Amino acid sequence: MSREILLQRTIESLSKLPDQKMREVSEFAEFLLNKMEEKIIVAGIQKLGFESNSYHFLKSEEDIYTINDLKEVYK
Repeated sequence: MSREILLQRTIESLSKLPDQKMREVSEFAEFLLNKMEEKIIVAGIQKLGFESNSYHFLKSEEDIYTINDLKEVYK
């Protein structure tokens, strides 16, 4: 089903709903849009962090502790 047909069917269905139900559908659509925007923002932040050289110095830093320093080993 194409986007245009789906949009038209949705509009026709919405026009048959009482006002309160239309508000609920509208609020749900806004919720979905906000959720999508949050995912895009989080993905952008993750990308910036991954591509950033802020923590690059940690790659060349030698390990302070080894497995021999553990008092208890969990499996």
